Amino acid sequence: MGAGMNDIKSKQLLGPDIVRMTVEALKLSRKARPGQFVILRVREDGERFPLTIADADPEAGTIDLIFQVVGKSTMLLASLAEGDSILDIVGPLGRPTEIEAFGRVLSVGGGIGVAPLYPITKALKKAGNTVTTALGARSKDLVILEKEFRAVSDEVHISTDDGTDGRKGFVTDLVSDLLAKGRSFDRAWAIGPVPMMRVVCEVTARAGIPTVVSLNPIMVDGTGMCGGCRVLVGGEVKFSCVDGPEFDGHQVDFDSLGRRLKTYRERERRDYEACKIGLDRKNDE
Repeated sequence: MGAGMNDIKSKQLLGPDIVRMTVEALKLSRKARPGQFVILRVREDGERFPLTIADADPEAGTIDLIFQVVGKSTMLLASLAEGDSILDIVGPLGRPTEIEAFGRVLSVGGGIGVAPLYPITKALKKAGNTVTTALGARSKDLVILEKEFRAVSDEVHISTDDGTDGRKGFVTDLVSDLLAKGRSFDRAWAIGPVPMMRVVCEVTARAGIPTVVSLNPIMVDGTGMCGGCRVLVGGEVKFSCVDGPEFDGHQVDFDSLGRRLKTYRERERRDYEACKIGLDRKNDE
């Protein structure tokens, strides 16, 4: 990448450990489509990891990345400041979202899954759909992008696990509420933790609503070569990086997906703790 590429133009804290970065990426910003992602590396010895493009501004030549600090790599990324550069960013990767005028669409986002849901919802509204959005988080301070979603949705419903904002309960309860009131939808999108996507798909399957989910399993190269991101969809092995990241939610084997996501959890925890200690020492110096 040339000089000035991958520079962090702005950095904002959206909630506890939730960071939004606007990054200079001229070519990427012009090519990126809703649903696509990038794979980045913060420094030479860092791992490569995927992040969805939360927004792109071709005029400014920037993309937005929104992430939660959950492990070593996201912690290293969050430690960068405005003016710093990300070592390398590869993308856009993955198949773009199928955007057309479906009619009435339902956008369901849970936790940090709200970030990748935003560009999709924005594009669906622009394509002439009537958009109902349901956003869920653990508590009020973790509800992100509400203002942005209200600007691109016909209605927005909020739920929090602890009841500090909107309906007390899970975002899946919001979906059940809407359907119980006789609401009908021509298509749904659900992005968030695996258990949440699974339940949304169970509810929409009973209602006969085609549902798209975006999967983010362990990913290394983003080209289908390593096989790390394989998932079972309709009984067939698919690779999230090249066949997805979006799939028919009613065909996804959520059991096998959940098991794969747990594979490196203990190692991730150890790396996270070691990185935290290292960054704390650096800050103290």
